[in-house]
Amino acid sequence: MTSYLLAGGGTAGHVNPLLAVADALRERDPDATILVLGTAEGLESRLVPERGYELLIVDKVPFPRRPNAQAAAFPARFRRAIAQVRAHIRQHGIDVVVGFGGYASAPAYVAARRERVPFVVHEANAKPGLANVLGARAAAGVGVAFAGTPLRGSEVVGMPLRREVITLDRAARRAEAAEYFGLDADRPVLLVFGGSLGAQRLNDALADSWRDILAAGWQLLHVTGERSDLPDPGVPGYALRRYVDRMDLAFALADLIVSRSGSATVSEISALGIPALYVPYSVGNGEQRLNAGSAVAAGAAQLLDDATFDGDAVRRIVVPLLGDPDRIRRMAEAAETAGTRTGTENVVAMIDRALGAA
Repeated sequence: MTSYLLAGGGTAGHVNPLLAVADALRERDPDATILVLGTAEGLESRLVPERGYELLIVDKVPFPRRPNAQAAAFPARFRRAIAQVRAHIRQHGIDVVVGFGGYASAPAYVAARRERVPFVVHEANAKPGLANVLGARAAAGVGVAFAGTPLRGSEVVGMPLRREVITLDRAARRAEAAEYFGLDADRPVLLVFGGSLGAQRLNDALADSWRDILAAGWQLLHVTGERSDLPDPGVPGYALRRYVDRMDLAFALADLIVSRSGSATVSEISALGIPALYVPYSVGNGEQRLNAGSAVAAGAAQLLDDATFDGDAVRRIVVPLLGDPDRIRRMAEAAETAGTRTGTENVVAMIDRALGAA
């Protein structure tokens, strides 16, 4: 019986692909031991137990960015975190470690190497995090979600995705999705969303331009985020939702998408073959702009600048596109080749190869 230790967390971008792989391993072999390594502070502390997996805790030890007291304490704290993971590996007889980035992954990679246990790295972003940059140097396998990700020895495997996305038949579910959101299945739909918390920039732009979208003959499904106080105009053809727990149905209904370009978002939209206009979040390391690069290169998507995205930009760029069905059709055709639904299987195959080589 194989024992797996999946390490990662902090954000949904790390936890969700980890859980997708965990589910695939459990479905394939219900007798396997599947454990998750994470911190007590990250999103994994809630999501992992909810999914039915045991969470093993490691101290959260951020890499220091500048010389200060935290940097001075880092070596001792990192050694302690490595020791914690080595104890977990020994206690549970771990056969392979799989890291998805985040605070838990760096000590997991070092601990696995010292325990002579093979480990695999998966990087979700086009711009890799430091933990995975370091881990890739000695990994038995390195998988990336996007082509061009600069990680040593990497291969493009795609993103492990939620089952409801992998199995979604958009055409077959369109009527159901239209009824769910109160829209017309026979008319085109623009889906706009900014993630679970929403995106103020996108919300403000749509508040100023939704009438122009409806006037172009399109319907609008606008997911504002739970923190938004944007008023619902209550007009036919405009479905405003604070939060949607059935994004599979939102995707089934979308003929074009305007959204941020987080790695999971881009991977899901690309896997489903939906044309998109991405407005990368400008805060961070620039990874959102890079995440959209492969879809843009394929002709499936277009990048819009966050700083200048407003109602006028919607009228100047988005509305003309809504009136150009031939261009949308070409983008949709390109989108069919931009992504993959087999990311989970590809990562599992990489894990199997690491075990076979051990």
